[in-house]
Amino acid sequence: MDNKKQRYRFSEAPIWDMQRKYYEEEGLKAWNNDQVPQYITSNPMIATAYAEMIFGFLQDRANKEVSPEPVYIVELGAGAGRLAYHVLHELSQLRAYAGDTLPAFRYIMTDLAMNSIMAWKEHPALQSFIAEGLLDFARFDAVHDTALNLMVSEEVIREGDLKQPLVIVANYFFDNIPQELLYVENGQIHEADVTIEYPDHMESLKPSELLNQISMHYEHRRAAEYESEAYPYHSVISTYQDQAEASYLLFPVAGLTCLTRLNQLSQAGSLLITADKGEHLLDNLKFEEPPELIIHGRGCFSLTANYHAIRQVWEQGGALGLFPPQHYESINVGCIINTDTPMDYFQTRLAYRRFIERFGPDEFYSMKQWVDRNLDSMGLQQILSFWRLGGYDAEFFIQSTQQLSKLLEDATDDEMQDILRGIELMWSSYYEMEQRYDVALDAGLLLFEMEMYEESKRYLEISVQQDEDEIVPTVFYCLAISCFELHAIEEALHYLRELLKLEPDHEEALELIQQFESLS
Repeated sequence: MDNKKQRYRFSEAPIWDMQRKYYEEEGLKAWNNDQVPQYITSNPMIATAYAEMIFGFLQDRANKEVSPEPVYIVELGAGAGRLAYHVLHELSQLRAYAGDTLPAFRYIMTDLAMNSIMAWKEHPALQSFIAEGLLDFARFDAVHDTALNLMVSEEVIREGDLKQPLVIVANYFFDNIPQELLYVENGQIHEADVTIEYPDHMESLKPSELLNQISMHYEHRRAAEYESEAYPYHSVISTYQDQAEASYLLFPVAGLTCLTRLNQLSQAGSLLITADKGEHLLDNLKFEEPPELIIHGRGCFSLTANYHAIRQVWEQGGALGLFPPQHYESINVGCIINTDTPMDYFQTRLAYRRFIERFGPDEFYSMKQWVDRNLDSMGLQQILSFWRLGGYDAEFFIQSTQQLSKLLEDATDDEMQDILRGIELMWSSYYEMEQRYDVALDAGLLLFEMEMYEESKRYLEISVQQDEDEIVPTVFYCLAISCFELHAIEEALHYLRELLKLEPDHEEALELIQQFESLS
């Protein structure tokens, strides 16, 4: 039937099933080339902030001299796996500085899509963490599941099994799972149902096409059950009745119940570290318009998260919520300490103050957007400083290689050594994704321009090994010159011959072969 119209409760609308199906079918491909945004919540800078908070939490647990059991860190919807890798990389370095004074920890990557989990298990960058027992995986349905079935250790974590508090990492999570939609008017709560009008021939459309072509309209119906004192989140609803007027409010029932189920896995509470497009200030929820779907990739969307409700619910139970005093621009990062005496966790609170409140991922991303627009006018020291601030991120390196190349002519030896050091640090913490760029290639070509032939040869050979079917002829030429400079004549001839297979009339290669053969 064409032009179908149907009315749904917002949390039960088919858009959520469409999103769920998209992630289950696409797996890691959903994040290829940023179809679904991942940089803002997965870059080394935000991972370092998370690692510092978790490190502070481990210090606080050590000060309590409690259970020798490990602290479990569960990431909800771990996506491409990049955040988990960077957190583990940084946390392992912090642990090395601290020695054996901290409790052990184990990171659990979870997702709804089993093919994502299987891809993580095989990812080269994660193998050392798996072997060390620091990393495990579990399929977890945030809407329904009550236990964690770990795939590597085959351990099952059920209610009350953990003696250490559970650390919960939720990045771009609450805005991707079903939410209720309420409308507040004259101190009364209404539920805002959504009427979806479908396009003609919807059966022939792909999910992304369908999401872009449906139209959504909202209709209110009185929902006095939310105002009942028996309603689990009555106190938050009362706040909205008193202070929110003519407002549409996304209400995170699914998110709150998920957190409750996870919190119940431990006898000692939990620590939530979360980042999202989400409001924690009540004033910013007033006079809100109906929500609009932000479409990503080929078939998914995001909304905003109601951090105000999550914070108020948990603080009423004795937790301590930490959110920035300033307004956020792109991403809001919060931390909720839900333990018996949350104020005792001063190392965790100090880490939040240093790495989120004073200058955090939101401020960094705002600067990154400015840098993206002005990179062509930046000097070498400015680029190196921002690269260092961002934890030697590979994506920024790829963006800046052209400008770095232009600036090499006037670079000092010290600056070129700093570029080399940055490349080495970047590569030591590089998490490969199916992207459109080749980090090793760009690193090798830049080092070749800097006449660092041994280092250039290393990265160019990595590039050749990674993509033998699409080798740029320039790579073989640079490898040949590097080998010549390193007095490896036979290797140089090998690469020249490989170059001539791709470009038989390459004049420089033909001349060099003649020169090399005359020397032999």
